[in-house]
Amino acid sequence: MEDIAGVQTVRSAGEVAEARQALLAERTHLMRPAAVSRCVGAEQADWRRFAGHWDDLEEDGYAARQGSRRLRRYGHFVLHRTGSLRPMPHVAFVQPGETNPLHVGEDRHFAPLTDAFVADPLFKALTRTLGQIAACLEDADEWSVKVHPFRVIASADTEGRPTPEGRHRDGVTLVTSLLIGRENAVGGRSTVWTPDGTRLLSTTLHERGTLLLGDDRATLHEVDPVRPADGTRPARRDVLVTTLTARHSAERDAQVG
Repeated sequence: MEDIAGVQTVRSAGEVAEARQALLAERTHLMRPAAVSRCVGAEQADWRRFAGHWDDLEEDGYAARQGSRRLRRYGHFVLHRTGSLRPMPHVAFVQPGETNPLHVGEDRHFAPLTDAFVADPLFKALTRTLGQIAACLEDADEWSVKVHPFRVIASADTEGRPTPEGRHRDGVTLVTSLLIGRENAVGGRSTVWTPDGTRLLSTTLHERGTLLLGDDRATLHEVDPVRPADGTRPARRDVLVTTLTARHSAERDAQVG
């Protein structure tokens, strides 16, 4: 990997600038794998290593209550504008406000990210790149970064539901979805909407490294169910959902105190 320390090449800086411009103009943007790889300095071997972390996720019991199967982990970090990334204590995940009708105000407990995941240079480079992109939406010294690696599994009898809550927002500043892999899967189309129901973008993430960005303050999103192409084998869809929320001085002071 070339850009582990956060030093961008001229080409990667151009990709970040393009993403920023698109977010400001359209409130959503799809980054192709080649552009993402340039931003983070990743080669195919880096992506293959990173994808291996999705074989070490744990069952999501909350999804099971809704009749679908999903594996996941969760981590929370603070990202400074300098690129420093600080892990926060592992606590329950609570969806901000009333953004998730299935889990309003509910403390959900998920397995923490593994040490290997947190130490992976691709994870660090991706997070710093997202911070650089998010800077166009709000001028913040620090970002609250919440990290959710997901694996959705479908069978002939049970469809996989990446967003069982339907069309929604996450209550953050920037919401992102990075495709890590999919196998024997059909469906899973991602759609981004304005609050009044205008469709801004609709696409199926097929290729590893494809990154969907959305200004969560101005959009809603949903993902169609996933089904097996071959009903005799399970289907899987692996994504990394990362959200960034600007941290203001009052929040920082409360945590310090």
